[in-house]
Amino acid sequence: MMPQNSANSVNAPAIPNGSGAAAILAAGIGLFALAALAVAADKSALVKKGLIFYTPTGALSGVTTVAILFWIGVWIVLEMRWRNKTVAVGRISAAAFILLGLSLLLTFPPIVDLF
Repeated sequence: MMPQNSANSVNAPAIPNGSGAAAILAAGIGLFALAALAVAADKSALVKKGLIFYTPTGALSGVTTVAILFWIGVWIVLEMRWRNKTVAVGRISAAAFILLGLSLLLTFPPIVDLF
């Protein structure tokens, strides 16, 4: 007979994992936002002009700044919603990795030239 450990007990309460899941998904969304903004700045003169925050770097300054602010904003919203919840981390991680893959695709010129 094995002694039952309360951590392995079936009746043990689930530890909330929402905060970690929020960080993972926000990272994927932030990466995709960065790639999408980079493509938009490359393809649209209006967007490019609007994203020039620091002239020597061109639109890159605005692309990265807006993407970081978007990432932090999404992270805050998801954190507030999921803080004390247990969520499906597997699905959330899969979605984040899909967004990572799409972001990488959007950095390759042959893919970007399709738009």
